[in-house]
Amino acid sequence: MPSDILDSPDSAYELNTTTTGPSGKLPLTDDLLRHAPSGDLFGWSQNVGMGWNPALLGGKEFTILSTHGGLRAEDGTPIALGFHSGHWEVGLLVKAAAEEFARMRCIPFAGAVTDPCDGRTQGTPGMYDSLPYRNDSSQVMRRLMRSHPTRTGVMGIATCDKGLPAMMMALASQHDHPTILVPGGVMLAGETGNEDTAKVQTIGARFAHGEITLEQAAEAGCHACASPGGGCQFLGTAATSQVIGEALGLSLPHSALAPSGQPIWLDMARRSARALFQMSNRGVRTPHILTEAAFSNALAVFAAFGGSTNLLLHTPAIAFHAGIKRPTIGDWTYFNRRVPRLVDALPNGPIGHPTIRVFLAGGVPEVMLHLRELGLLQLDALTAAGEPLGKILEWWAKSERRTRLRELLKSRDGVDPDTVIMSPEAARERGLTSTVTFPRGNLAPDGSVIKSTAIDPSVTDADGVYRKIGPAKVFTTEKAAIAAIKGDGELKVVPGDVLVLCCRGPMGSGMEETYQLTSALKHLKWGKHVAVITDARFSGVSTGACIGHVSPEALAGGPLGKLRDGDRIQIVIDRNKLEGTVDLVGDETGVYGVEWGNAELAKRLPRADLVSDPALPADTKLWAALQHVSGGVWGGCVYDPEAIAAALQKGR
Repeated sequence: MPSDILDSPDSAYELNTTTTGPSGKLPLTDDLLRHAPSGDLFGWSQNVGMGWNPALLGGKEFTILSTHGGLRAEDGTPIALGFHSGHWEVGLLVKAAAEEFARMRCIPFAGAVTDPCDGRTQGTPGMYDSLPYRNDSSQVMRRLMRSHPTRTGVMGIATCDKGLPAMMMALASQHDHPTILVPGGVMLAGETGNEDTAKVQTIGARFAHGEITLEQAAEAGCHACASPGGGCQFLGTAATSQVIGEALGLSLPHSALAPSGQPIWLDMARRSARALFQMSNRGVRTPHILTEAAFSNALAVFAAFGGSTNLLLHTPAIAFHAGIKRPTIGDWTYFNRRVPRLVDALPNGPIGHPTIRVFLAGGVPEVMLHLRELGLLQLDALTAAGEPLGKILEWWAKSERRTRLRELLKSRDGVDPDTVIMSPEAARERGLTSTVTFPRGNLAPDGSVIKSTAIDPSVTDADGVYRKIGPAKVFTTEKAAIAAIKGDGELKVVPGDVLVLCCRGPMGSGMEETYQLTSALKHLKWGKHVAVITDARFSGVSTGACIGHVSPEALAGGPLGKLRDGDRIQIVIDRNKLEGTVDLVGDETGVYGVEWGNAELAKRLPRADLVSDPALPADTKLWAALQHVSGGVWGGCVYDPEAIAAALQKGR
């Protein structure tokens, strides 16, 4: 028998079965005893049972929810690892905020709903839970918020790809309370020569093609995560979500992209606690901040940053829970055509600065100064600081904080902040283009999205238009597609191909993020000569014409599911006008035009190999069905109870 498992040491039997309990007495009143719910009274008993001074009961109570994961010792060494660095240090923010609430004689409560890592699950069955997790965790967060009925306000602390959007959705639902978002910040940049967390995820593909050695891959993989906490160093979903949170006014000014673990990062949590306390005193509630003007500002800032296309899913979801009309393709197109891209950050370039440099250069308020001059902001939108955006920007322009941090970037890192966040004139001179285009065509009748600013300029024509006609190589699993890129599969991807990946939308794989495909192509020398078309999604990294969110998805009858190897696909993306098309125009025998493609698709049957992934969890199948009747991908993949109930009633 395994005695070390079944038996306990003698010390384990030295235990107590009774104790005296807390000293003192609850500050109860006749009115409380007669009229307060029993839950409120028992809550006080639990508060002192956990060690709270009974004399301090009766103050304002605040809920602090975070996505903290892992377990750290006091010196920061790991006892149990988190799923990712983004939630590894946020417990320190919780502590700093809670101490500040206590200093103001308030009572802080803390809970956590941890989150997964999209980087860790790339190419694995774990990715099938990624996007559905967002809805589930947000639902649990909302339930936890409501389960603290004596809360005065809610603080949300989160960092990464799904936990942060989930937190914003949950905060947006708090219509009767003030809320504030504390973004968990970003990882520090590595030393010069170290690969960032975007590029390092391609070591397998580069090694397979002989572009790096085994030793180089091992070195790069060890050094990329330069600090233990914070979101990735590039402008992917995590960083873009932080930017959107601040642009909405949910966060304090200049809080997005703060360096995790640093004093200025902890200071943000303390100031956020004071701001939430003041909002509660003034009667400011979440709907006062999350207005149509706030979402207008968020879409403008998104375009100026050139962030991850995953926010096309998350921003409508936040709006839905805020009770605001969800942004449409038309809204995104409007702002992307009017707003110039002003930020040079990884992975877009032209230089590609890590996100901490964007913070030091001024972050969101610095970008907003330029947008204000262009008349692209709603300056009367209220912010979590308790002031309208216009006043915040007046403060920022003259603030010591702005001056000192921009000077620090220049003197210590040798980087001119105006080359990280540029004026519209400088951005034009350096060749920065607007961010996103929404191609349609006979392969995407309901729309698709491409980060057109990320197309390598060397594969576009002199007029700024990307034009390609190439043979399709069709895959129904990401595993087969990445093998083909590495040259390991029966079907090999070569320059000039159009890689078609279908059955990876919500019904096929939970709309997995195909980052390992797009990042591999970005960092392979010939990758810019391959286009990608998929009903899945991807984050901030791409190089050729990578077209995602193709709708309808293949398993919902979309034309993508009718393509065959050798079909000729035509892609046209005008990076200046932000217009594009993606069409079937021929087959192995020749190119015959769009009208031929329309007729051919109309008579073709779907491929025989179209199936949901065998490993797709039942939970994700349920998510796919519920979000489909709630507005689908372009509606933010939310659960709309009214739409779901109507669909169920109709089906009876």
